[in-house]
Amino acid sequence: MSSLHDILSFNESFVKFKQYEPYITSKFPDKKIVILTCMDTRLVELLPKAMNMRNGDVKVVKSAGAQVSHPFGAVMRSILVAVYELKADEVYIIGHHDCGMSSVEPGQMIDKMIERGVNNDIINIVNYTGIDLVEWLRGFGDVSTSVLKSVEIVRNHPLMPKSVPVHGLVMDPGTGKLDLLSDGGEFLKEL
Repeated sequence: MSSLHDILSFNESFVKFKQYEPYITSKFPDKKIVILTCMDTRLVELLPKAMNMRNGDVKVVKSAGAQVSHPFGAVMRSILVAVYELKADEVYIIGHHDCGMSSVEPGQMIDKMIERGVNNDIINIVNYTGIDLVEWLRGFGDVSTSVLKSVEIVRNHPLMPKSVPVHGLVMDPGTGKLDLLSDGGEFLKEL
């Protein structure tokens, strides 16, 4: 059962009683940061609190596993828009331990697609068009390796200014503790 009507009912009251007022801010991040992180439910409130971020401080881009899976996909485009159009001058890529994406088994996921009505012919057509569906759906295994791979994609992107530090971190979704994997500022000093 959908929660749409409950959400719309709450929203009507939210707007009517101006409960949005504490969240009013501009589209430009006050701390000039863009964060790529995971869509995990545990991070919705924990990550900003653990980083001392409030509404209006940062731009947040979310993807399964905090991955930049394609250098010219929507995630990378969002990061570039944040840097060039929305005045972000620092990028944080933050994965987390116990990530669901780390254990995605493509074969099982394809089976679930078929169980929910995706025709097997469609699966074959997708594979025929040159997309390796199994590889595209595959989980990443080690979160640190995955974060560092995304850091490298962003740092070395031909459209990313070389002066923008790109940091890589991993978070404990139970405590909010952040572990630094790659300090973008230190990387820039070495150039």
